[in-house]
Amino acid sequence: MNVIAKSTTLAPFLRATATAVSNGGIPVAATGKVHKPKIAVPPSVRRTLQQTTYQVLLTGPTCVSSGVAASTQVHQRRLAHTDIQWPDFSHYRKDEVQDPNAKSRDSASSRKGVSYLVAAGGSVAGVYGAKVIVLNLVGMLSASADVLAMSKIEIKLDSIPEGKSAVFKWRGKPLFVRHRGEAEIATEGKVDVASLRDPEEDSARVKDPKWLVVLGVCTHLGCVPIANAGDWGGYYCPCHGSHYDASGRIRKGPAPLNLEVPPYEFVEGNVLVVG
Repeated sequence: MNVIAKSTTLAPFLRATATAVSNGGIPVAATGKVHKPKIAVPPSVRRTLQQTTYQVLLTGPTCVSSGVAASTQVHQRRLAHTDIQWPDFSHYRKDEVQDPNAKSRDSASSRKGVSYLVAAGGSVAGVYGAKVIVLNLVGMLSASADVLAMSKIEIKLDSIPEGKSAVFKWRGKPLFVRHRGEAEIATEGKVDVASLRDPEEDSARVKDPKWLVVLGVCTHLGCVPIANAGDWGGYYCPCHGSHYDASGRIRKGPAPLNLEVPPYEFVEGNVLVVG
């Protein structure tokens, strides 16, 4: 029993001795401290984040440093950009400005001459092109040959006796050609122009006193008057009672103006051309 009791009291010392030997021969009970083995710390990890080309050009790549024994650090690193090669534009430059040390105002006159020449050539070409376009457009919109042929009419005056008035068709309108006698010419020449509604001399309405050429369209509402009728022996519109004299001037009735005189001329062979 004594042996068992003694062995029981020695048990803690035996365990301490075994532990001290395993830890390098220092008893735990003697020092009172527990030594832990050292843990190797791995080096910090540096990662470069992927960025766009725009961000790289502005700020450079971003670096992140982290580790077990170090706090995470984020910092940016700018590139030096010392290896940029400037492009060579000498092939595109003019001979006058190849030298980078030369002043551009010294060769400005020669360089402007070329620009002025190009501008002048372009202007001439543009004006010529505009002329061609306008001529083609006008030619397309103008009247055709058959229409132009109908715009004029030739009348042989030998077929109209004195004192008579002939009616023709010109541009879809009636045309009155009157062969006046000496008495009618003298009468129309003595008319007081100031008393007329539309004052106009007889000499201003005819190129040859013997021939009166007017359009047979009443100036009131476009009716066709009757020749050799009316109070003055000229033309009479029965629709509303307008009276014209032998010079085609309004003398009585609602018509406001004289009968219109178209453009005409006399040619050889006693021929009248109207239009």
